[in-house]
Amino acid sequence: MNTEYSHQFDRDLLTPNFLADPYPYYKQLREESPIFWSQKLEAWVVTRYNDVQTVLHDPRLSSGKRVAAILSQIPPDERNKYQQLEQHINKWLGFTDPPDHDRLRRLLGKTFTPRMMKTLRPTIQKIVDQLLDPLRQNEVVDIASTFAFRQPFEVILTMIGVPKEDRNNFREWSNAIGHFVSGGITTHTRAERAQKAVGYLSDYFHKLSEQRRNNPQNDLLSLLVSLENEGDHLTHEELISMCVQLLFAGHETTEGSIELGLVALFRNPEQLTQLRNDPNKIKGAVEEILRYDTSVQRQARVSEEDIEINNQHIRKDQYIHAFIAAANRDEDKFNEPDKFDITRHPNPHLSFGVGIHYCIGGPLARLEIEVAFSSLLDRYPDMTLPAQSLEYEELLALRKLKSLLIQL
Repeated sequence: MNTEYSHQFDRDLLTPNFLADPYPYYKQLREESPIFWSQKLEAWVVTRYNDVQTVLHDPRLSSGKRVAAILSQIPPDERNKYQQLEQHINKWLGFTDPPDHDRLRRLLGKTFTPRMMKTLRPTIQKIVDQLLDPLRQNEVVDIASTFAFRQPFEVILTMIGVPKEDRNNFREWSNAIGHFVSGGITTHTRAERAQKAVGYLSDYFHKLSEQRRNNPQNDLLSLLVSLENEGDHLTHEELISMCVQLLFAGHETTEGSIELGLVALFRNPEQLTQLRNDPNKIKGAVEEILRYDTSVQRQARVSEEDIEINNQHIRKDQYIHAFIAAANRDEDKFNEPDKFDITRHPNPHLSFGVGIHYCIGGPLARLEIEVAFSSLLDRYPDMTLPAQSLEYEELLALRKLKSLLIQL
């Protein structure tokens, strides 16, 4: 193991240079220190495709202990302040282990069905059209705030059944939670803001679920309430946590994918030309966007017992960061992995995870990205990327831009 590269990773982690392009760091780690202990993260960092896949599949690695691991960076005598936050996120599907995970996934699976995905396309297209209609040819817009964020945000809130007039603070609350679960470095400020956001959202969804119980609508919340009423299948606390998770997970990753995909296409004009000339390549383009610069940079686990991963001993209760973004550029798995190629086939990226925690919203995200890019290219065939300095959010697990100027 070459400690030089692991020390460089720790030193540069979350700096502007790292955030601008983390992939050279990942490449060095894959080659020289594929599994190493990060002093800065107080966790193991795993970067090779096969090892990341092993981590995500291994039943001895827990998702249910992740919130405790995140809070472990706060002094022990201060952690009790955040019990509400810990208890809430521990009920999220992605933060549970079997058997609770299996039960919750089975229940949520009744909502994210292939049939629902087919019926959603007109709704998604309508939202996209409403967002793009005010934007004019040749206008320079911040596509991050005017479209990339708003499209999946409006879709998931519409699906849940949140009235438009109630949505004003939802982005702020979601961002506060995102900086806690995805930041990589935990601070009191992040934990406090996330706990307040969880409190606001829990109160809101409690009231809205009571309305749906008395007056069901054709939305996800009404369906979840009906599942709750089946008795021991879904508790009220699980219902509320599920709503908050749907809000957060339902837009954060897709927002990043749209932004990063646009940058990838503009920086690879021959690929953009291919897609413009043959819109039927959109599905392949979506998969390559998801692989090449994924908005989900890593997933995390906690070891339930002493284990070995590729001859590296990992002790019980140690935290592990499986870097999906690094695995998606592994030379042993992908031919010319640093090349952006919308015709790449096969494309077994890990951006939605694998195993029991494979992203249940993956089909929705794919559909949203497909509709977004098809609509943008159809409306603005000559759109360009003006010269600008791109700034990325200071997050470890999520990758997205603070802004992105596009000339339509």
